[in-house]
Amino acid sequence: MEDNLNNMIVCENITKIYKNGDIETVALKNISLKINEGEFVAIMGPSGSGKSTLMHILGCLDSPTSGKYFLDGEDVSKLNDEELAEIRNKKIGFVFQAFNLLPRTTVLRNVELPLIYAGISPKQREERAKQALKDSAFPDKFWYHYSNQLSGGMMQRVAIARSLVNNPKIILADEPTGNLDTKTGEIVLETFQTLNQKQGRTIVLITHEPYIAEHAERIIRIRDGELVDDSKNHNQRII
Repeated sequence: MEDNLNNMIVCENITKIYKNGDIETVALKNISLKINEGEFVAIMGPSGSGKSTLMHILGCLDSPTSGKYFLDGEDVSKLNDEELAEIRNKKIGFVFQAFNLLPRTTVLRNVELPLIYAGISPKQREERAKQALKDSAFPDKFWYHYSNQLSGGMMQRVAIARSLVNNPKIILADEPTGNLDTKTGEIVLETFQTLNQKQGRTIVLITHEPYIAEHAERIIRIRDGELVDDSKNHNQRII
């Protein structure tokens, strides 16, 4: 790998093959790409294109069959499950379509959860959770509400705050507006743009919707397991 301190993500000839008995399914074929620190990138493709498989590899939720994956300069392609879990906890913030919040738990407590697992003191947990909620533009008057009392858009902003609380190297957002109406989705996308443009956060957004992808500054298109286009988005939608 070339020595470039700006490369947050480097994939070199990533291939992923799933085996079921004698049947082999090639999900990814020789994917090579680089994402620099501070970029806002959308990975777009239709259902079955391989984008979810790529997301799982980028998020250290799975390993490639062949090829190499470097995250923040570290070769993570051959790490075991325990080592991958450590990388996830320290370097990656996840935002999912389904929010994945604990329903009868306060907003603040939901955001604190990753810090509890990391062994951070209660005082530090609270301070960092409150700052993450501020960074995700979540109103402080709702900090002590239960998450199941919130709208979908508010729940997603809590999920974004939770993804920030460990100060990760990248935020990986998987179809983050999939359960939201258009107006609410715009608010969530605006939050990502603000985090990217004002804080320099590296954000990778997974989507099948061209309209959603157009909010990123660069779009990588995947089809049938292959990278078919990787280009700057000169018509980025700024909210």
